[in-house]
Amino acid sequence: MSLEIVIAGLRALLGDRLATSNAVREHHSHDTSWHEAAMPDAVAFPQTEAEVQEIVRLCAANGVAVVPFGAGSSMEGHTIPARGGVTIDTREMNKVLEIRPEDGLAVVQSGVTRKQLNTELRATGLMFSVDPGADASLGGMASTRGSGTMAYRYGTMRDNVLALRVVTPDGQVVKTGSRARKSSTGYDLTHLFVGAEGTLGVITELTVRLHPIPEAVSSAVCAFPDAKSAVECVIEAVQYGLPMARIEFLDAVAVANVNAYSKLAMKVAPTLLFEFHGTDAWAAEQAQIVAAIAEGHGGEDFVWSADADERAKLWQARHDLYWATKAQRAGCELYTGDICVPISELAGQIEAARADIEASFLDGQIIGHVGDGNYHTAYLIMPGDARELAEAARLSDRLVERALRVGGTASGEHGIGLGKLKFLRAEHGDAAVDLMQTIKKALDPAGIMNPGKMGQGG
Repeated sequence: MSLEIVIAGLRALLGDRLATSNAVREHHSHDTSWHEAAMPDAVAFPQTEAEVQEIVRLCAANGVAVVPFGAGSSMEGHTIPARGGVTIDTREMNKVLEIRPEDGLAVVQSGVTRKQLNTELRATGLMFSVDPGADASLGGMASTRGSGTMAYRYGTMRDNVLALRVVTPDGQVVKTGSRARKSSTGYDLTHLFVGAEGTLGVITELTVRLHPIPEAVSSAVCAFPDAKSAVECVIEAVQYGLPMARIEFLDAVAVANVNAYSKLAMKVAPTLLFEFHGTDAWAAEQAQIVAAIAEGHGGEDFVWSADADERAKLWQARHDLYWATKAQRAGCELYTGDICVPISELAGQIEAARADIEASFLDGQIIGHVGDGNYHTAYLIMPGDARELAEAARLSDRLVERALRVGGTASGEHGIGLGKLKFLRAEHGDAAVDLMQTIKKALDPAGIMNPGKMGQGG
């Protein structure tokens, strides 16, 4: 059989870096989402681009699906092998190949994680700014066009990937982009693959933008009477032109969860978390301006600090919110929503989402990277409970439908995966999705690359 031929060939190529045990296959059958697991037939652990090429060529020749896998931290089922096949785990492609401080860039293999890269950058005075909650791989972050808490100031993966090397479904290596800050030559192939969720090829190498570590960093916390007041504060601060590094919203439920899990003592109310970068004087001045704006919108207990330990504790608590929420109900999973709307529409969207939760029998919370109109819901459901799953799906669908009505998107940073497939045409229209499918068929006529994702067959 074709699969047996592939496994035999991969065993000869990789030796014990090909796994077919149930334990390893089960680990690669799911991500952090609620989606139903599905096991790959084998898991390959390449160390080089050349090995990725051989894996893809062998699978292509035998019609076996290929699913790229980074850290397994995606939240919409991107890495679940819907058609079995071979999962390519890039964890051993984890070398930082080059750091060029003068050019503000680094070249990395796709299995490098964001924390690993920033550790290696410490002596340079530079940082990689995209910071999702998980310690995701950079290849995975590029594949989902991910972002994080500092996207308002420093941008998303779309803004911070300069160039790629990608193994396409026929086993060729395509180099996209350049190290130059700008280029007006040819189609923008880099951003074709950024956000493609592994459906067009396997990213093996990235050239990413770096940013100077600021001289001074300070943070602030402020409680508000309601979500509308908090969002109006953000809009005014944005219109003022302040280059805030982080602007995070937590509803009262999320604040309570953070307090319980991370041993904080924030007021249980809709809350904004801020971070300011710059010189000592400029970071302090930004905080003073925001404090005055917040007061005008009913903000209370504006607490500002430049203490590094306090700041680290606050943002670690924010990044741990996923686990803080799960801890509120033993054995539960989180059904997450990821919506982005024009910031002028954000307050109404959050208030409608909270009203939906209050009217439901499910518990849930709302958080957001509100500087760019991106917010998340999380509903606590028990695995295997069909009634709870159906209710979470209903609530999540309502989020998307409301967002699309005001010119928003079904996903600001988590991607389409398996969970948002049905909204692709509603958001982009038939002509655009048909064009996406034409591109997919041109690059992957056999449909072997992460089949069933991004609205593609295979």
